[in-house]
Amino acid sequence: MNLLIRLLHALFAARFRAACFALGPCRTPFRVWPGDLDVLLHVNNGVYLSMLDVARVDLLLRSGALRRLRARGYYPVVAAQTIRYRRSLRPFERFEVETRIVGWDEYAFLVTHAFFRRGELMAEAVVRIRFLERRGARPTAAEVLRALELSGPSPALPDAVAAWNDLQQVRSGA
Repeated sequence: MNLLIRLLHALFAARFRAACFALGPCRTPFRVWPGDLDVLLHVNNGVYLSMLDVARVDLLLRSGALRRLRARGYYPVVAAQTIRYRRSLRPFERFEVETRIVGWDEYAFLVTHAFFRRGELMAEAVVRIRFLERRGARPTAAEVLRALELSGPSPALPDAVAAWNDLQQVRSGA
């Protein structure tokens, strides 16, 4: 339920926030609510992953990418993700998630998320996103880029992201 409320809030609030580039960065504000907490009274590790979903939706909305992708019948799915926790987020604290697409390979986009509280890095994540089409097709990254009216090669991935992405492709076979 908490995720649904946050998604609805993102849909509404995106209209009033500044537009951003389709590749980011996009900063999404959050607050820690009691339903986000575990028994130790800090944000539950699974809640972080739900917040990443909301932050990606915010990027898609504010960049106009969601409208273009939906017109083609494309939708994103998480293929793999990893997260590193540095500091705890406590009840009622405000923080932001900075989302950016740092690059892509033939089939997937690599997204980084950084959780900041008052400028301090609290957690960071890397997510491998694939796009699917409602009719069952699996568009390439180049096809998704064309839908977004972008083109060109991927920027060089940060070394750690490139190594992680290579590992994901070896494990999945694609």
